[in-house]
Amino acid sequence: MSILRMLNSLPAFWIILSIPAILLIRGYWTGDIIAMDMLHPTGEFSARFLIVALMITPLSVMFGVRRWTGWLMKRRRSLGLAAFGYAILHLLFYIIDMEALKPILAEFWAPGIWTGWAALLVFVPLAMTSNNVSMRRLKRGWKRLQRLAYIAALLTLAHWLLIHDGLGGALAHFIPLFLLEILRVIITYARRNNMTKQQDSLQTE
Repeated sequence: MSILRMLNSLPAFWIILSIPAILLIRGYWTGDIIAMDMLHPTGEFSARFLIVALMITPLSVMFGVRRWTGWLMKRRRSLGLAAFGYAILHLLFYIIDMEALKPILAEFWAPGIWTGWAALLVFVPLAMTSNNVSMRRLKRGWKRLQRLAYIAALLTLAHWLLIHDGLGGALAHFIPLFLLEILRVIITYARRNNMTKQQDSLQTE
């Protein structure tokens, strides 16, 4: 049981989240992968972890309190931080690939570039406040701040679509999240509507 508990712990989960980064950095260190080829996978993993983190809330709304939804909720913060970590790796290898500040500034205002910078900028306060101390200090404001993750997701999607010619990859990643959010809104509205009807019926009795 102790081994199973250890494998199911947050440190073990963090090791799993780190495996792609370790393999990519190893490939770059040994010369098998160049900096330019690191951009796409690091960006994709950042987007994937962000999407999974955002999918947890609508899944919890849809299925309620379950063992597996509780397991996911406990790891949502780790997924968000992993998304930020891969975004930092993405930025690092972008800087290495560009080699100098001048070409970076020259293309800064290109739509496919500034959307990436903007997504990273939104990520920063989310990552910095993703801890128990910030939750206690910000109280209700913490949840409002964390909703910026949806802005980060939209900017990430725009960055992906504008950088790459094909739509398939980006849409395949983001459409499940959009569908879940739509279902979440429908279910939340239906539940509130039913509660309103029940309250009205009780008042008329």
